[in-house]
Amino acid sequence: MRKQILFIHGAGNQHKPLGSGKLVASLQQQLGSDYQVLAPDMPDPDHPRYLAWRNQIEQELGKLDADGLLIGHSLGGSMLLKYLAEGTDPRPIAGMFLVAVPYWGKQDWELEYAVPDDFASHLPPIRQLFLYHSRSDEDVPFSSLRRYQEKLPQATVRARWEGTFFHRRVASARSRHQAVVTQSLAEAPQGVKLF
Repeated sequence: MRKQILFIHGAGNQHKPLGSGKLVASLQQQLGSDYQVLAPDMPDPDHPRYLAWRNQIEQELGKLDADGLLIGHSLGGSMLLKYLAEGTDPRPIAGMFLVAVPYWGKQDWELEYAVPDDFASHLPPIRQLFLYHSRSDEDVPFSSLRRYQEKLPQATVRARWEGTFFHRRVASARSRHQAVVTQSLAEAPQGVKLF
């Protein structure tokens, strides 16, 4: 049976040049036929609304095998974390990768996407958690990683890719980070099954 990975893309159409589509295709190619990368098109990605994305995430998680892996890219990671922090789906998560996820503030327009201050205490058990970010990301400030790192001290942090435009180049099939995600899967401690 193929092992499943649910990929929640960022804002904007994932099939456009700056979308997540090439990353998804590259992950599927690098992981091979033993894995199935599920990357649903999220509702109205050019004008994302939390409730619509929340409902879609809930549906997709309902289809996922119990030992599936979650990947959230940018706004998709924000939406995924916010949904999981609601505590409505308590089943354990084998592994979660959050890539360039913004830590939203408390300004009016940001409240829709922001996690509550105590979100970490409401998450289901997550066996392996990885946070990825670039110090030179022009779209999502590096301070977002620091905020998540404070709230999620159990996470393995990967802050490489200095000098690259990580967030803008995340869609490039040739960018290095999809290999790093794959490498992280391979580096899991013996006896820890990510999928």
